[in-house]
Amino acid sequence: MVNLISYGTYIPKYRIRLADIAGVWKKNADEIIGGLKVTEKSVPGVDEDAVTVAYEAAYSSVEQSGVSLKDIGALFVGSESHPYAVNPTSTIVGEFLGLGHNYLASDMEFACKAGTAGIQVVSGLVDSGQIQYGMAIGADTAQSKPHDVLEYTSACAAVAVLLGKTKGIAELLSFTSFTSDTPDFWRRDGIRYPSHAGRFTGEPAYFAHVLGASHRLLKQTKSKPEDFDYCVFHMPNGRFPLEVAKRLGFTDQQLAASLTVSTIGNPYSASSMLGLSAVLDDAKPGSKIFMVSYGSGAGSDAFMWKTTSSLVEFQKKRKSHHQCVFQQNEKKCMIDYVDYLKKTHKI
Repeated sequence: MVNLISYGTYIPKYRIRLADIAGVWKKNADEIIGGLKVTEKSVPGVDEDAVTVAYEAAYSSVEQSGVSLKDIGALFVGSESHPYAVNPTSTIVGEFLGLGHNYLASDMEFACKAGTAGIQVVSGLVDSGQIQYGMAIGADTAQSKPHDVLEYTSACAAVAVLLGKTKGIAELLSFTSFTSDTPDFWRRDGIRYPSHAGRFTGEPAYFAHVLGASHRLLKQTKSKPEDFDYCVFHMPNGRFPLEVAKRLGFTDQQLAASLTVSTIGNPYSASSMLGLSAVLDDAKPGSKIFMVSYGSGAGSDAFMWKTTSSLVEFQKKRKSHHQCVFQQNEKKCMIDYVDYLKKTHKI
């Protein structure tokens, strides 16, 4: 059995209201907010990138875990905003953490599911006995072209999870994936901002893959939606997870705790992992969690987790250190559009 030993989250304090973005471009703010079900989003500081936010989340995870740094044998960082095209984010984070030299490091990139792909790789290494513990990180300072629809949701956050075989706060009961060549979203080498296929990103992309992975996991585990206490889905906006949960038969109550998107936006590789973290901050021991990521290109990873009695003490630690998702979300500083451009586009 592979266990979730600890997790750490980082959300920058800066926020911009969608109404302020809409106002700059003379758009109807109520229409945009109502359509996306997002009111504001997180923004990285001018000195923050995928490395710095990944480190913040990783440090928090290690600090709360009780695991010795020398026992961490792998570190994977999933992101689509790695600061270097050639120079790994993972080695920089590992150096900052003080992991030494005896570990496997690698960067992963699969749009918004690169972090969960890392979870699967680490799980395999732990389960095979190759390593004692491994860390997977989803971190992004999401990029979007000014006046593009992505500008309303592209956000910043990082989540780091530490996996191992010793007793943890949750058990990884099962996982699976669903993949195809569906290029709904892309960014060519050397191009600063991503492109997307508009409405094509819905049915043939997000819904086809999230539903595909979900049905496969339910069949694989002989489970039904009512067997779970919580569900978590990738959140490109506020509408898609609500719709996919409804199609699968999950209730609004099962989904509610995971919906970080309305006030944080879509931090890409960190999105579904942040939703999981918010659920773990709230869940009781013995809770079953259904989680599905999504990455354009396209693919979804689906997981079944079950919390243990150790979660209670871990929750207390996070709360006392003001590290819970809702606590980080409340610690915010609102900025205007000009300041937003300075921080995200270095203008």
